[in-house]
Amino acid sequence: MADRRIAVLGAGANGASVGADLTAAGLDVVLIEQWPAHVEKMRADGVRILSPEGELHVRPRTLHLCEVAELKHGFDVVLMLMKAYDSRWAVQLIEPYLAADGLMVGVQNGMTARIVEEVVGAHRTMGSVIECSATMEEPGIVHRHTGVSRSWYAVGALPGGPADREEEIASLLRHSGTVAVVDDIEAAKWMKLVSNCTLLVTSAILGLPMLDALHTSGYRDVMIAAGNEALAVGVALGHPVLPIFGLTPQEIADPDEVVDIMTDKLFAGFVVPGATTTVLQDWRKGRHSEVDDLNGHVVARGTEVGIPTPVNRVVTELAHRIERGELTPDRGHLESMLAALR
Repeated sequence: MADRRIAVLGAGANGASVGADLTAAGLDVVLIEQWPAHVEKMRADGVRILSPEGELHVRPRTLHLCEVAELKHGFDVVLMLMKAYDSRWAVQLIEPYLAADGLMVGVQNGMTARIVEEVVGAHRTMGSVIECSATMEEPGIVHRHTGVSRSWYAVGALPGGPADREEEIASLLRHSGTVAVVDDIEAAKWMKLVSNCTLLVTSAILGLPMLDALHTSGYRDVMIAAGNEALAVGVALGHPVLPIFGLTPQEIADPDEVVDIMTDKLFAGFVVPGATTTVLQDWRKGRHSEVDDLNGHVVARGTEVGIPTPVNRVVTELAHRIERGELTPDRGHLESMLAALR
């Protein structure tokens, strides 16, 4: 793998963190990013990753998104760390530059693996789950809340995909965290979706860092209810309940306790004081969020299989109102979410 050409498509907070780790490992990697100022800053001064484990300062090769059309060679591996809602166009953009035997990996939230497969084919698709918390407020500087020792990934091929090549991708991501190779990557990604539905949008609606939201009276009830709805929809869709984040099979043996245990594991291992979710970061920058790929996706699939999702529906509606400018994030919205439990 050392001589393989690697692209990180999407060099935001998480993408820059992964790209910096691969660069520091001496791999042939280029970061492709759509924020011009960030690309120029990395070209001028490199990228600094500040984490509890210390500072990593590297000078990665970088490309503006528009410069992809000027490429003279392809990539053997593309790690895509774009927003879930940007997946299809991003995969289509890079597909002409993915080697015939290359691998495209959606290292993202949301159920994006099938989108990648539709564009590049099953033989060039690898699924992935990411659990890494980072923020970036200014070009070239990333505050990574979970360092390499506390970041976690899962890797797996889709049915009919290149299962014999899972270790190739796992070996790359091990430069950036712990990696599990799983037999059912879609089920693993749905379990991550369950976790995301508990926390990402719900805490952002309150306008609070994740730990502050957790300590707000009544909030955990909303988290667990949203997660249990998502879990039920996943089971109805045929996704088995799988251990992620280092959970053991014993810890997921009782379906009624899975979301509670997973939430405790998430906060104990991956959430640090002051850290906000990507959703709140997006809203503070005036951008729309991944809500439709998270809670909204659960609502849509729940409707298809006849599973009620009242909490996720209210969460999605509140998020849409915030994004339309009708509301601002505020802890007062907790009552609306709690009302969906009644």
